[in-house]
Amino acid sequence: MPAKGAETSHVLTGEELLARFTALDAFLTTHQALWKPRPFTHLQLPWETSYPQLAAWLRARSLEDAENAHNHPADLLDAPEPFASLAALSATLSAVGELQAHALKAAGHRLNVDVPGRKWQQIEAFASRLTFVEQPTHWLDWCSGKGHLGRRLLGIGQQLTCIEYDPALVASGQALSQRHQLHALHVEQDVLAPNAASVLNVGHTPVALHACGDLHVRLMQLASAAGCQQMAIAPCCYNRISRSEYQALSSVGLRSVLQLSLEDLALPMSETVTAGARVRRQRDTSMARRLAFDLLQRQVRGIDEYLPTPSLPSAWLDKPFADYCQDLAALKELSTVGTQDWPALEASGWQRLAEVRNLELLRGLFRRPLELWLNLDRALFLSEKGYVVRLGTFCDSALTPRNFLLLAERA
Repeated sequence: MPAKGAETSHVLTGEELLARFTALDAFLTTHQALWKPRPFTHLQLPWETSYPQLAAWLRARSLEDAENAHNHPADLLDAPEPFASLAALSATLSAVGELQAHALKAAGHRLNVDVPGRKWQQIEAFASRLTFVEQPTHWLDWCSGKGHLGRRLLGIGQQLTCIEYDPALVASGQALSQRHQLHALHVEQDVLAPNAASVLNVGHTPVALHACGDLHVRLMQLASAAGCQQMAIAPCCYNRISRSEYQALSSVGLRSVLQLSLEDLALPMSETVTAGARVRRQRDTSMARRLAFDLLQRQVRGIDEYLPTPSLPSAWLDKPFADYCQDLAALKELSTVGTQDWPALEASGWQRLAEVRNLELLRGLFRRPLELWLNLDRALFLSEKGYVVRLGTFCDSALTPRNFLLLAERA
């Protein structure tokens, strides 16, 4: 059943957080056989025997077809069932409204000069969504880098502390704040270290724009323990965690039977903002070669299973295909690969790439539901800690696919 209120796209609050989490949990758990196995590592996916028409339809499509549908798989209305039904349910369950924006004061002179354009737009969008009952008095920019977000938020009569692990970024940020004549404290701190709690206190309003995995989770734990009145977090890179499996944060999340590996957690990150033609070509060539090598290693080893290979320098793509395969076989300590029809093997790699990319479109239907499930687990954790939480988006996915924002303030 779709969550109550899921039909219309609006910001989630209160009881809706639990209702939507429960509906998403059922959806993801019921269909995990469709989205957990990765087409890249399987010659045949377990679900293909259940849905042969859909499998054949997807496998018959071109690499260009897959590329065009990658970010919007739900638009493939002519795909055989159960694709369209799952796409409709995915869209309903993933629907979340945009948080209300307010007009920002014009940015200080040249404040955006050192920031790449897309990053500055993300900062502006994030900053314009920060509405709290009480006006913040002391911003805390968590995993701040050079502190661009914190400086953008800093208003008259407010204070700013920027917390960052990399000493070079701390020094750069301090220099920028001084150049802009802004009073900001830039602190070097490993936020995962036991002493990280000391940098937070009850008077801080912590903000985190795209702090990865454990880093933003740590902020939620420390800020709630310190009694911070409010916080704003846009999560990122859910798979960047120290554990090998996801550890749910909320009590309801802990009761879920859904178990998520690091590979599962990487699924939301597979949505991409369009790369340039050269980068795409390089990525495709690398993947096609790996898929061709996968066919070769299965034959050489006489074992029909995927063999993980290390990430390789891009210079490897300049090697002739035969050398690439032989050198990779040597790296993996495989016995001699013998005589091969290299052009045919290379062509098979490209054919497999087209099939893999198209089969991945089915997994793509679960990308946003899984990301929302993860954000709701965070929202419910904060609710359990006594916060009133609003979960919505802060920008269009074209600006960044990681566009969920959690706004939390003490009741």
